[in-house]
Amino acid sequence: MRKRLWAVTAALTLVAGAAAEAVPASASADAAPRGYIVVFKDSVTPASAPSVTRTLATAADATVSTVYGSALRGYAAKMSPADAAAVARDSRVAYVAPDRPVRATAQTLPTGIDRADAEQSATADIDGNDERVDVDVAVIDTGIDLDHPDLNVNTAGARNCALGLGPNDGNGHGTHVAGTIGALDNGDGVVGMAPGARLWPVRVLNDLGVGLTSDIICGIDYVTEHADEIEVANMSLGGGGTDDGNCGNTNDDPMHQAICASVDAGVTYAVAAGNDGADAAESTPAAYDEVITVSALADFDGAPGGAGGPTCRTDQDDTFADFSNFGNDVDIIAPGVCILSTWNDGGTDTISGTSMASPHVAGGAALFKANNPGATPEQVKAALQNAGTLDWNDVDDPDNTKERLLNAAGL
Repeated sequence: MRKRLWAVTAALTLVAGAAAEAVPASASADAAPRGYIVVFKDSVTPASAPSVTRTLATAADATVSTVYGSALRGYAAKMSPADAAAVARDSRVAYVAPDRPVRATAQTLPTGIDRADAEQSATADIDGNDERVDVDVAVIDTGIDLDHPDLNVNTAGARNCALGLGPNDGNGHGTHVAGTIGALDNGDGVVGMAPGARLWPVRVLNDLGVGLTSDIICGIDYVTEHADEIEVANMSLGGGGTDDGNCGNTNDDPMHQAICASVDAGVTYAVAAGNDGADAAESTPAAYDEVITVSALADFDGAPGGAGGPTCRTDQDDTFADFSNFGNDVDIIAPGVCILSTWNDGGTDTISGTSMASPHVAGGAALFKANNPGATPEQVKAALQNAGTLDWNDVDDPDNTKERLLNAAGL
């Protein structure tokens, strides 16, 4: 079951230092009341502060909202600018400051981005200044919310391969994937692995998240057509099938043939391992050797050590997700449980799946390609594996291989 969450943080950011703006002495006495904070000098004791407050407030015809007595001594009130100036001249008052607006710090660092250490990447440069990674990533999925304010969507490059539908996301899945890859580092919403990456919506699935192999091939074909622009593609989708070890030429698999041609053209593909708790060798495109197949890690606190408490699911922190496919075809593991990312209509949502793990790797590949534009898909895969760590608990991993965990700190 999907649980809808909206990101809100408790931290408050002051617009400016409280004492920076002087109270205008020449303001008209009948000007509309404004909010001010009156701070007493140390000579005003806690015992005398209430009476001083009453005296000053009465003289200024002020409406007091809060009286302070611990962190500082003083009060907050509404009064005219002229009255505030008069209060500021009182010998018992240290200063009077405008009651400035504050706002919630809106941007959230999702646990998956944190666990992959993208915030430590100099290329990602996550600092709220909206600097954008110069890279193009195709999202072969349900489309992308074309107007989402937290995404850099290449609307001119949008392609619809789902019959009768436009490239705008009618499901939410593709928009979620897109946010994990490249949500803007703009102080709002969430932030992605490669903030501000140009996201190409390639819609191959309908509003129910279902499509045909022919639709998928249409998407791959479009990405390959633009291989001189698109460095990375994400496919958080899959169906039955196997890898013949010959790019589909032996078992007549047209999707495999298309993937191989696209990889030969230079596009790196990150794909979901699948959510059946089974061997990924029985699912395509996960089984294809030419792609980067990603299994899912359960992580609830964005940190190693297994100390995070479950949130939207009951998995054990820092272990192999109980739904994730496994096996020799898996190339790397990434966070895929209770992942917060962008959603349709400009919002955010928290969902789970190897579909959520794969875009972390697509974002990591984008970071590497931004600095190594000539790297082949095989070199990108090797670089991500070499940069990965083994700092997770594989006690419940069904196979005998402990995959490297995506780590973008050095990318």
